[in-house]
Amino acid sequence: MQLVRSQHNLRASHRGCAATIGNFDGVHLGHQAVFNALREKAQQLGLPSTVILFEPQPMEFFQPRMAPPRLTRLREKLIHIRSCGIDRVVLLEFNVHLAALTAEEFVQQVLLDGMGIRHLYVGDDFRFGKERKGDFALLQKIGAAQGFSVQSMDTVCHDDCRISSTRIREALAEGDFATAEHCLGRPYQICGRVGHGNQRGRTIGFPTLNVNLHRRVSPVRGVFAVRVQGLAEKDLPGVANVGTRPTVDGEGRPLLEVHLFDFDARVYGAQVGVTFVHRIRDEKKFSSFDELQQQILLDASRARKILAI
Repeated sequence: MQLVRSQHNLRASHRGCAATIGNFDGVHLGHQAVFNALREKAQQLGLPSTVILFEPQPMEFFQPRMAPPRLTRLREKLIHIRSCGIDRVVLLEFNVHLAALTAEEFVQQVLLDGMGIRHLYVGDDFRFGKERKGDFALLQKIGAAQGFSVQSMDTVCHDDCRISSTRIREALAEGDFATAEHCLGRPYQICGRVGHGNQRGRTIGFPTLNVNLHRRVSPVRGVFAVRVQGLAEKDLPGVANVGTRPTVDGEGRPLLEVHLFDFDARVYGAQVGVTFVHRIRDEKKFSSFDELQQQILLDASRARKILAI
């Protein structure tokens, strides 16, 4: 899969494509259905299938404190899109200049001049351009005049409910990993690189893998039974905490800390995937490290039972 970073890197060779635009956070089954339809249309036209993304996502640019938590960081999103067989991703920097473009200017400068678009998939509620004045009807009107077709995405449902990133966030917040998995088409997982921590876990007998979430807000918070991929041939069981560590400092962005059972190797720099199996409890502040240690013992015991260890 080819990745084109920013509009400035679009070249003549990138002109002519069948494309879709969106956040595609989570790359859930609804998104996957769009990508499958896009690939089929692109093959019919003899063109590359292209996914257009914005970074940061528009709401993160306009209202960063109100933006919903990301289900996937950019790296994970690109990996999942690649697994769907997409030929190209165009990653547009959402900045002051892009935000100031009218809907008509965006279509002309980005979709036509930059990409020579021939077919476009969007949701029928898709809004774009300055003050969000562009919509599906405008795209159809411009497409008819400029020679590209526009098609709306079909809704994909689970249990008679529309699959959406919002629904998955709600399920994760409730610890409903079964619904999240049904909507995603895979178990919910957070990926990242193991970094250095303050090693306080070792002082109370629970060394942890510290994984930076690379997001302002996490879609999951609390203590969980997990399985970790990337460190051995088989999944490694453990207990994880996602939060701001209120007993230690309670500040900053949330961190993912994983204690693996019967594992004490130093794996700094390793890329891991943490799959969430069951939510054990909320994160809470304890009056002392002794009290925290006792609670971690209980959490670990419960996680072992959940994971059938």
